[in-house]
Amino acid sequence: MYVKNRMNTNVITITEDASISKAFNLMMEHGYSQLPVVRDGKLVGLVTEKVLTEVSPSKATSLSVYEINYLLSKTKVKDIMLKEVITVNPDMLIEEAAVLLRSNDIGSLPVVIENNELVGILTRTDIFDAFIEFLGANDPGTRISLEVKDELGTLADIASIIKQYGINIQHVSNYSVKEGQSEIIIRLNTTEVDDLVNTLQNRGYHILSIIKKN
Repeated sequence: MYVKNRMNTNVITITEDASISKAFNLMMEHGYSQLPVVRDGKLVGLVTEKVLTEVSPSKATSLSVYEINYLLSKTKVKDIMLKEVITVNPDMLIEEAAVLLRSNDIGSLPVVIENNELVGILTRTDIFDAFIEFLGANDPGTRISLEVKDELGTLADIASIIKQYGINIQHVSNYSVKEGQSEIIIRLNTTEVDDLVNTLQNRGYHILSIIKKN
């Protein structure tokens, strides 16, 4: 799966000459914590909730409400925006984008193409949704977890057993649990798996859990 399969193309943006009060209002209205700053459709910066909070007068200020509103309306986005923005392109793998989000501890990634043209945005929620789909967490069927030896041909052998019963494998995940051992999680397209489970156990496979979902 690629970034283009999950990014939101209906991006709420702001211009660099807009006031920070407008940025505040846009964030509150749409529930965002970051807004791409654009000029003629091209990304030039990013304004974040954190940055806006840092430049806004504190509650302990002696300024009046009118003075605060005046300051917020006169301060421009270009004066406080982040200019060095981490971006991705539509053809980047979703897992690579997830690593960028995590390693930089940021909430979203603007998606740009040639000449820094903004074409979308990818958020943490989009990443979560993608991995839920990867794992098939919402799909009906059966989730079987097996503890197996981490050796060549194990997954192929399990798949061949499943094939004998005419059952389709929808998703497969593999996790290393300790040296020489792995947990394989297989999601199947049916809840009729009793005979299959018996065969797997008879072949020496250790079943950790079986979860059925209609």
